Amino acid sequence: MENKFAENLKSLRLEKKLSQRKLAEAVGVTQQCVSEWERAKIEPTLGYLWRLADLFGISIDILCGREEW
Repeated sequence: MENKFAENLKSLRLEKKLSQRKLAEAVGVTQQCVSEWERAKIEPTLGYLWRLADLFGISIDILCGREEW
């Protein structure tokens, strides 16, 4: 099963030219946490979804793949 959140997160991060470490610092998690999100090993809490969506200027629905961007 594909994980649109993981794919979208990595694509958005690369589009913004952010390292995993810089993204982690921006949302208040570790680089390892971002890595695990991108590999679909774990999922973020709602609070982190809001932070990520705000950082990228998109909705949570887009971030999670429920809507196209």
